[in-house]
Amino acid sequence: MNAEGGLAIAVREALPADDTAIDAFVRARPDATPFHLPAWSRAVERGCGQRARYLLAERGGAIVGVLPLTEMRSRLFGNALVSAGFAVDGGALGEGGEALATAARALGLPSVELRGGAAPRGWATDDATYLGFVRPLASDDEAELKAIPRKQRAEVRKALANDLEVMTGGVEHAGEHYAVYAESVRNLGTPVFPRALFRAVLETMDADVLTVRHKGRAVASVLSLYFNGTVYPYWGGGTAAARALRANDRMYFALMAHARARGCTRFDFGRSKASTGAAAFKKNWGFEGEPLAYARWSEGAAREINPLNPKYALMVRTWRKLPLPIANFIGPWISRGLG
Repeated sequence: MNAEGGLAIAVREALPADDTAIDAFVRARPDATPFHLPAWSRAVERGCGQRARYLLAERGGAIVGVLPLTEMRSRLFGNALVSAGFAVDGGALGEGGEALATAARALGLPSVELRGGAAPRGWATDDATYLGFVRPLASDDEAELKAIPRKQRAEVRKALANDLEVMTGGVEHAGEHYAVYAESVRNLGTPVFPRALFRAVLETMDADVLTVRHKGRAVASVLSLYFNGTVYPYWGGGTAAARALRANDRMYFALMAHARARGCTRFDFGRSKASTGAAAFKKNWGFEGEPLAYARWSEGAAREINPLNPKYALMVRTWRKLPLPIANFIGPWISRGLG
C-alpha cells in the first residue's frame, strides 16, 4: 500500500451505490476519459452482457484513484479483465495505480489488459500497435478548412458541394446509424457489435448521432461521445455509396462544426493501428498520431484479438463476403467477446 500524510491507500471493489462518487471523481480529473465513467462500464454490461467491475483506491474513506474493469468472457477469444471494455482508453486514474493493478490480478481471471494509464511494474507493454489522433478544433468552418492539409481540404470542399443532408439526434437515430455502421464493418471484415450496446450508450451517456443522407437514404453515420470539452467520434462508417459521394468527409467536417456549437474545443479522432489506411486517413486531416501505451499481465498465453494477426486473415476475407443479414445475425454473438 502507498502512504501519504500517515494515511494508507486501501483498495476495494466498488458497489453500484458508489457510481455517483466515482462519476464525480472522474469528471474532476483533467486526464480522465469518458471510458473511465461508470456509465460506460454499465452500458457495456447492459449491451453486451459482460460484467462491469470497478476498483477504488481510497484514503481516509475518500476516493483517490479508480480502475474501471470489464470482465470479458468468450469461448472464442478467452477470458480477461479489460480496462476499459470496448474502449480505446482506460487504465488506472489517479493515485494507487500499483495497488489497483495488484487487486485486479487477484480477481481470478487469467489476464488483465490496461488500455492507458501508467503501466504497472513488471507488466508487458505495447506502444507500437496503436496510435491516437487528437487536435484542437478551429474557431469556425473556414479556419477548420485551413487547418486541413491541402489535398484533404479539396476533398472536403467537393463533399460540401454534393447533394448531401446532415442530421443530428439521439437514440431515435440509433436504428439508422446501426444499419450504416453494420454494413461498414462487414465490408472491413469484422463483426458488428450488439445493437443494444449503441442504444445503451446513447441512453445513458452524453452522446449523439450525426448522419449524412443522400436523396433521403443514410450513407454515412457516426455515434460520438462528449466529455470535458472533447468530442469523440467513436463508432462511424459509411455504406458502399459513401466513397463516391465523399460522405465520410462531409460527416467528419460537419461533426467538427456540431461539436464547436456544443462548446467542444478538441477533436479526438480515436485510435488506429499504425501503418494502416485508417491512420493515413486521419493524418490527411491534419492529425499527428501519438503512440498509445497498453499494458498486459497474463498467467499464460494472452488472448489475441487484433484482426491484423495473420491467423485471422481467412476469417476477415470470408466475413467480407457474407450477406449483410447473416453478418448482422452472427456478428453480435462473436463481437460481444472481443471487448
